[in-house]
Amino acid sequence: SIPDNPTRNSLEMPSQDNRLVTKTQLLDRGQWASKLEFLLAVAGTLVGLGNLWRFPYLCYKNGGGAFLVPYVLFLLACGIPMFLLETAMGQFTSQGCITCWRHFCPLFEGQCKQNSIIAEVPWASCRNTWNTESCVEFDKTNASSNWTANATTPATEFWERRVLGISQGIEEIGSLRWELALCLLLAWILCYFCVWKGVRSTGKVVYFTATFPYLMLVVLLARGLTLPGAMDGLAFYLYPDPTRLVDPQVWMDAGAQVLFSFGICQGSLTALGSYNQYNNDCFKDTFVLCLVNGGSSFVAGFAIFSVLGFMSYEQGLPISEVAASGPGLAFIAYPRAVAMMPLPQLWAICFFVMVILLGADTQFVSLECLMTSVTDMFPTVFRRAYRRELLLLCLCSVCFFLGLLLVTEGGLYFLQLFDHYVCSGNNLLLLSVCQTIAIGWIYGADRLFDNIEDMIGYRPWPIMKYCWLYITPAVCLGTFIFSLVRYKPLKFNKTYVYPTWAYALGWSLGLFCVLLVPLWIIFKVTQMKGTIWQVCTQGPPSEAIPRFRMGMKSSLLNHHKIWLKIQSEHSKVKECVI
Repeated sequence: SIPDNPTRNSLEMPSQDNRLVTKTQLLDRGQWASKLEFLLAVAGTLVGLGNLWRFPYLCYKNGGGAFLVPYVLFLLACGIPMFLLETAMGQFTSQGCITCWRHFCPLFEGQCKQNSIIAEVPWASCRNTWNTESCVEFDKTNASSNWTANATTPATEFWERRVLGISQGIEEIGSLRWELALCLLLAWILCYFCVWKGVRSTGKVVYFTATFPYLMLVVLLARGLTLPGAMDGLAFYLYPDPTRLVDPQVWMDAGAQVLFSFGICQGSLTALGSYNQYNNDCFKDTFVLCLVNGGSSFVAGFAIFSVLGFMSYEQGLPISEVAASGPGLAFIAYPRAVAMMPLPQLWAICFFVMVILLGADTQFVSLECLMTSVTDMFPTVFRRAYRRELLLLCLCSVCFFLGLLLVTEGGLYFLQLFDHYVCSGNNLLLLSVCQTIAIGWIYGADRLFDNIEDMIGYRPWPIMKYCWLYITPAVCLGTFIFSLVRYKPLKFNKTYVYPTWAYALGWSLGLFCVLLVPLWIIFKVTQMKGTIWQVCTQGPPSEAIPRFRMGMKSSLLNHHKIWLKIQSEHSKVKECVI
């Protein structure tokens, strides 16, 4: 028989005693207005600054085109299967990344708790108050005569002395950079108004924030390819060096980049998927979004290295000396190249607007995912009038004040410390192992296949099941072990060595994220009755998920779709009456 209340986002929700709480008491969770909104939101949160500066750097560092071999293998063995797994979990339960685990394997609920125009661009010359005697303006006519071991470029001094006012080390936090603090405040204010109405507002904003950066990327790519020396830059970017494939570090970099850039084990895929229609084809979406994200990283490399090739041509230096990694690629190397172009103000605006939107899109969609998790944990508290807006204000305020540490004179040292230890691939590798074990072995890969078939009407490729059971955990665990064997302490700009307490802080924060999983397991075991296996496999209460989500036969699927349509019309009529 068809469940009494099968609608996923009903205007009425059952309480523990099966009495109904009407819309006047509990607000609707919301849903994407269209499939395009979901695709743009996911693409917006995945395609970020890492695609712009990290992937191109890793590609040329690890053998050029040869790096694509481990990257594609990790994408097929770990990225796509994990992407489907997390998206399907959210869509099936209509819950965020924390509460969805209550419906699959309650012991692993801790898995997601861890989760201006002027005459000259100011970085083009050394004729500014912040420049030092070491600053050198050079091109290929004076590169060999002026360049010394202590020389610095105008772009480097603008970034480090004017923008950051960077201190001598992490021990010197220094004063607050008020200009950066105001920019941070503005970012969180904009983020608040993009998210405050939930997916209804987020889904509309992503039409601009997720598409405009692609327009800017195409413009910059077209401009870069017309510059002299561009082909040399592309050859440097893609020239394959097969000998690099025997280096375990290349494979570790590929695995970490896939997991991080595809949002694996970060909660965003589950939260965004939870706003889908129940019968949305998440299997096809997985391939579309993975292709978009991977392709964006690859094309961004063309845009970056065509310009770096031009800069190498203008200065008469090898590309390896003008390229940089991390933020330096976006805020030092590329601006230096822009300053050498005709109309540098125009290209600087295009580039930095793209950078701002890439960062902002990831920021507010990630905030939406955090809001989803919190409101799903406490729906009776926060799904009421103005409660969500107050919670969002509190979260934005807390994040702003925490972010003030990063806009001090020593903030960049903390930023790279957090990025290396907290947001590293090591954490994501371990969490991926935990997640595949929980779903593939404890909940059951076949059960999840049944759930997905119930949603989309057909079963995914069998290889996905074997990835969840064997391939993904084995590859992630092996890569994690290699990363421990090849561990090297972080150095800032490859020269500055952090003090011992900074390394301890980084390791502590990184371990804390992972330790939440076993700590939550211990807590749940002490709270629940039965044997360890009974506790592990204990599912949700029967009223938590309608029976069709617990493996209803496919023969009833058409009846269920008809019932969904009837219930949808019934809800609209009821809303009008209320």
